[in-house]
Amino acid sequence: MQNEIKQTWRFSQAPEEVWEYLTQPELMEQWFAKTDFQPVAGAQFRLDGKGGCVIQCEVLEVKPFTRLVYSWQTTSAKDNALFDSKVVWTLVPDGQGTELQLVHGSFAVVEDYTLHNSGWTKLLNRVGELLNAKENVRSNA
Repeated sequence: MQNEIKQTWRFSQAPEEVWEYLTQPELMEQWFAKTDFQPVAGAQFRLDGKGGCVIQCEVLEVKPFTRLVYSWQTTSAKDNALFDSKVVWTLVPDGQGTELQLVHGSFAVVEDYTLHNSGWTKLLNRVGELLNAKENVRSNA
């Protein structure tokens, strides 16, 4: 079983624009969950997901427009036990936009890995839709 999710996404927008969707609570709520997130190392926050899922987190590292790391604690899909992991976002400018790398690790059971892997895919597809919609509004203005 794989115990670490690794996904890479490509967006035509600059890292600064992608960063906004990873760090601004009102934008995070559009694609992820209601949150009280603040991009400050040591800040604790929660994500209130659909179906009553609550994820407790703490910001571990912030390098604006480049890297964001936070802890992730929720209950396991298999046995409802506490599940601790870490989420790492890395933004790499490539001259034509941004490569967004996600690493989410420390999965102990396949059910959690599968659930989170497919969940991140859906969520990041939504980020792409939101970024493209924002870009379309600008180009039509």
